[in-house]
Amino acid sequence: MNTLTQIHTDIDARVQAIRDDNLDWLCGLGCDGCCHRLAEIPRLTAAEWDWLREGLAALPPEQLREIGQNIAALAKQSSRPIICPLLDQSAGACKVYVHRPVACRTYGFYVQRDQGLYCKDIESRVAGGSWAEVVWGNQDAVDHRLSGLGETCDLTEWFADWKPNEDMT
Repeated sequence: MNTLTQIHTDIDARVQAIRDDNLDWLCGLGCDGCCHRLAEIPRLTAAEWDWLREGLAALPPEQLREIGQNIAALAKQSSRPIICPLLDQSAGACKVYVHRPVACRTYGFYVQRDQGLYCKDIESRVAGGSWAEVVWGNQDAVDHRLSGLGETCDLTEWFADWKPNEDMT
């Protein structure tokens, strides 16, 4: 099992434990609150980009074109928050959900409060006592593990350098 796959496995286990203890947890496929309020363009390691690129290459050409247009617009956007360019806004889900980056897998389950990386909706439930026993995953530990997976760039940079037709041949 490669390092990124192991990180995904470890995150999935932590996420499942949180969900098992908190059956009405907000995060999951179809919850797109975070995707509509990104503070910055997602950054991915080289290994994450390779994994995401696989998912992108499997999309129908029209969806890939739309994502490309969204990413190009995002690269020029200076206002925040931003909407994730991979979000299918009508379905409320990521177009490449299985291949989504680690940041997306951890959001709502792992936190860095000093950087504002947590879901305010969940935080208010925890503060109100609804989920008093939640044990958050440690985002700093995940970031440390990711640091060994190659260069890190903004999604817009990775996408700009990608030639989709090369992956499809």
